[in-house]
Amino acid sequence: MSGKAETRDVLIVVYDGVQLLNVAGPLDVFDRAEYEAEPGYRVRLASVGGRPVTTTARTRLGVSADLARVRKPPDTLVVAGGRGYPVAASDGDLVRHVRRLAGGARRTGSVCTGAFVLAEAGLLDGRRATTHWASCADLAAAYPAVSVEPDAIFVRDGHVLTSAGVTAGIDLTLALLEDDFGPEAARAVAKHLVVFMQRPGGQSQFSTWTRRDPPRGGALRDLVEDIDAHPDGDLSVPALAARLGMSRRHFSRLFSQQIGISPGAYVERARVAAARTLLESTAGTVDTIAGQCGFGTVETMRRAFVRETGVSPAAYRERFRRG
Repeated sequence: MSGKAETRDVLIVVYDGVQLLNVAGPLDVFDRAEYEAEPGYRVRLASVGGRPVTTTARTRLGVSADLARVRKPPDTLVVAGGRGYPVAASDGDLVRHVRRLAGGARRTGSVCTGAFVLAEAGLLDGRRATTHWASCADLAAAYPAVSVEPDAIFVRDGHVLTSAGVTAGIDLTLALLEDDFGPEAARAVAKHLVVFMQRPGGQSQFSTWTRRDPPRGGALRDLVEDIDAHPDGDLSVPALAARLGMSRRHFSRLFSQQIGISPGAYVERARVAAARTLLESTAGTVDTIAGQCGFGTVETMRRAFVRETGVSPAAYRERFRRG
């Protein structure tokens, strides 16, 4: 906690196609901080040329600074994310100014796919980082020097912080506030905004399971589709290998090569995916759902659920049950 409260200069980089909540969430945290830790923050939005930008919600945002004219690096530099990030990350002027300002800033952060701009600027090389769960694989593929953590709500690596998608920008900004003015100020702001000070679980609980496309045809594709359709069956490696007339070793090697993960890992993910659907859409007990999805016991399902989503089945149902 800072010994003396002082106004901290924050610059949020925006561009056409930025997501409104990626900007508004951090803005509201910084704004409310003034009531809990005066004098708080001076926040400006900046763009290339100082031009207003159009958000993904088709709302125009006024901008108070031209990136090229910002000579003094801010205390905190934040790059917001949104569907326009591919164009932003390929904009040489924007990336150059972000790199320049980050070089003198006390800390640099990104919200959601703003991480791609930081990565393009070389600011994430050799660091751990995250972004929206749907874009983590793309970030890792495009920037192999970045160690992507797909389940994290936000990641702090030295003076660089990156957050997961959309509302995770609020989590990241609360962490910045806690660094500057202490946990009580951050907790008070979180209470006012009616959000978690530190939300339970990671972003896997919000994601859908994306799997590598199976082979276009043949017995292995049929087998994978059957696993998805009947997660309660005997899906042990010996049973699956026998169905294809292969040895266990050959089957495991072929499955891992073609599908991208081991048979056991695939089966667990398929069963958790089936359980998530039932927890969201039915009133069945957790015991019943465990049986329907092929888990031998409720405890087995709970452990698998925590591994895959970071939360228990009961907690998942409480948050996502429809109706």
